Amino acid sequence: MSLAVLYSRALSGMEAPQVVVEVHLGSGLPSFTIVGLPEIEVKESKDRVRAALLNCRFEFPARRITVNLAPADLPKESGRFDLPIALGILAASRQIPSGKLADYELAGELALTGELRPIRGALAMTFSASRSGRAFILPLENAAEAALVEEAEVYPAASLLQVCAHFNGHELLKRHMEKPQAAAPRYDDMHEVKGQAHAKRALEIAAAGGHSVLMVGPPGTGKSMLAARFPGVLPEMTEEQALESATIQSLASGGFKIENWKKRPYRAPHHTASAVALVGGGGNPRPGEISLALHGVLFLDELPEFDRKVLEVLREPLESGRITISRAARQADFPAQFQLISAMNPCPCGYLGHFSGKCKCTPDQVVRYRGKISGPLLDRIDIQIEVPAVPEEDLTRQASGEPSSAIRTRVEAAYQQQLARQGKPNAQLATKEIDRICVPDIQGLELLKQAISRLSLSARAYHRILKVARSIADLAEAPHIIAAHVAEAVQYRRFFDRTGG
Repeated sequence: MSLAVLYSRALSGMEAPQVVVEVHLGSGLPSFTIVGLPEIEVKESKDRVRAALLNCRFEFPARRITVNLAPADLPKESGRFDLPIALGILAASRQIPSGKLADYELAGELALTGELRPIRGALAMTFSASRSGRAFILPLENAAEAALVEEAEVYPAASLLQVCAHFNGHELLKRHMEKPQAAAPRYDDMHEVKGQAHAKRALEIAAAGGHSVLMVGPPGTGKSMLAARFPGVLPEMTEEQALESATIQSLASGGFKIENWKKRPYRAPHHTASAVALVGGGGNPRPGEISLALHGVLFLDELPEFDRKVLEVLREPLESGRITISRAARQADFPAQFQLISAMNPCPCGYLGHFSGKCKCTPDQVVRYRGKISGPLLDRIDIQIEVPAVPEEDLTRQASGEPSSAIRTRVEAAYQQQLARQGKPNAQLATKEIDRICVPDIQGLELLKQAISRLSLSARAYHRILKVARSIADLAEAPHIIAAHVAEAVQYRRFFDRTGG
């Protein structure tokens, strides 16, 4: 009886849980069994591993082979277990030494010829492997992505033969030392948007303080253009933020691309997206759009067209910055620190308030249309602004607005003030911190009291106005919040009150 134990990584969440691959050779009729909740892709690894071993001129044991993927209650999926299973069989049959296997973690899909094919989620697995103190062997195509993790010992290999030669001591794998050189991220520029100075100002405040935004206006007024250019005015990502964002993106079906390193993610799901697509889930929970937008932008266009139940799932992550997916067998916790930028038409036909006067919607139709968005969700959106139709003289004029680089300079300065003062953006301030940091002067406090009375503001809306006012003051490099800052912040909460929504 022989037993080989290797370490691999399953794929679920920010940190991939460790999976122990045990291979046992027993007596009896030849068979090959994989246990430990393997899904179809893992079950099919039996044929891939057998063909790869034979094509690499190894002996495939004519014995009873049992592969156990522990822990047994964690579902195992994809072909990343091919490499550890193949090495486990070789070690159990003493075709390679097993003494050094415990020093490594392994993942890789095998071709029938024994070549290693790239896997999804390499960055997430490397992130976890580096914390365990073990080196990580993975396919060559994943080396650049894995090297983004500082101090990780990454050993890329092109084939099963190279990995076996490494453990036999014939030709050691070379540690990947080259750090990927990604170009500076490029975004669409804000100066391309004609007019809309009020909306640009609101987005600048949102970028400085990390606030959520709802833009309301007729079709063709530039709402989508403004949202697409919003990532370009956000502060530059830190190394830690870039790594966290890239790690989550590596779990998605498209994986992570090196050219997107330090580029703010921009996710814009269609309004037919389900709640699972938006927040994550599934039998083996995967991150959804709100997690894939980590440290970036989630843009929801045509907001009332989303299913109301889908929109309601945004309420918790907008407050907490995390989303917990609970299933009967297990629970997954995903990060969800994103900036929500949303857009909608003012009425069913879209032309309420348009200078053409072609809207024929009745007041009841307008109320029903806007009622698709619940009050609790609206209450959690810090800035609500109108994006009116662009006048003809502005539309025909050459675009000459302020470039994103100039706006980003001011945003970066305000953001650094917040980090120095409280260590996080204004949008993330807790109630006690608001009472200490966002205190307006006497005139500002009096104005705020009038706003609470006239607009029937909730406690949440009151606190969000104070946080927006603090961001306005930071952009003005003002040490204290004054009445002018409060007045501007209140204006960004008044759209639905003015229009009867």
